[in-house]
Amino acid sequence: MNVTRKLFGKTPENREISLFSITNANGMQADLINYGAALVNLFVPDKNGKLADVVTGYDKLEAYMGSHPYFGVVVGPNANRIGNAEFTLNGEKHKLSVNDGPNNLHSHDDLGYQKRVWDAAVNDAGVTFILTDEDERLGFPGMKRMSVAYTLTDENELKIEYSAVSDKETILNPTNHTYFNLAGHQHHTVNDHLLAINATHYTPVAAGAIPTGEIAPVVGTPLDFTTATRIGDRVDSDFEQMKLVGGYDHNWVINDYDGTIKEAARLTDPASGRTMITLTDLPGIQFYGGNMIPSHTGKENAAYGPRCSLCLETQFFPDTPNQPNFPSAVFGPTKPYLSTTIYRFING
Repeated sequence: MNVTRKLFGKTPENREISLFSITNANGMQADLINYGAALVNLFVPDKNGKLADVVTGYDKLEAYMGSHPYFGVVVGPNANRIGNAEFTLNGEKHKLSVNDGPNNLHSHDDLGYQKRVWDAAVNDAGVTFILTDEDERLGFPGMKRMSVAYTLTDENELKIEYSAVSDKETILNPTNHTYFNLAGHQHHTVNDHLLAINATHYTPVAAGAIPTGEIAPVVGTPLDFTTATRIGDRVDSDFEQMKLVGGYDHNWVINDYDGTIKEAARLTDPASGRTMITLTDLPGIQFYGGNMIPSHTGKENAAYGPRCSLCLETQFFPDTPNQPNFPSAVFGPTKPYLSTTIYRFING
């Protein structure tokens, strides 16, 4: 394993942002920056051993500092949506940024973890990013200290380990928001990818993509990925759940959740032979099909647009603080946040 570091850019406050490159014995490479703890590039071999970058992103720091679809970043303290931009914890109401209709999405557009400069510590197998978050910042209680450790193994696994402590009970539900296209980031669609999700149920949403609180079966719906299915086959379905969010943008309830690491999803690009297996110890996974990616230019002058890439975000369920029947994302002095997500790549 090898880790190198070079300058990626400077913030307007003249803070240096570094690009950390991790390579394994197979030539696979992950490039990360300490702005947003973002995954910028991920080079993965195909069935013939040819490397390609399979994540969408940017060449310049300025693009990550501007408005973008959360490419590659760590989102927090809370990823996904919270209804009415508020929650009550221990009898106290906490107001959040209203940034998605009447709701809160990804904590804050400009001040969330995805727009913070993280400290970084390099080790033999990867890099750990560290962030301190003040009490009541963005509406979330508690002085929080979070670390996100990225490791690249010789088994072609990108492992992401989250750790956080808070001096008060709070909501902690971070995720990595990388967008994948296993054919290569410059390809224009993921419709030909095959996807299997280890979930017989999902959390239906109402207008605004806020869960209704129901946990519903996927059988008989376009959200049934219990067997590998071509994404494009049903993406434009008239099924009401699909119409509400313009395609796939839902939380699936991972089968047999017990806090141990399990396979959550399996994504395959038949043409290249690349398969990515997503494993997690969390109860949910958000499959976002990139429906609303704006048409714009990404790294290497690639043309990005709707459904050019997709997310498989491991998580507690959306709106968990307001849904008592959902698994709790409350953590505090006696209960630290600890979680692992693994993206394992195979080919052939």
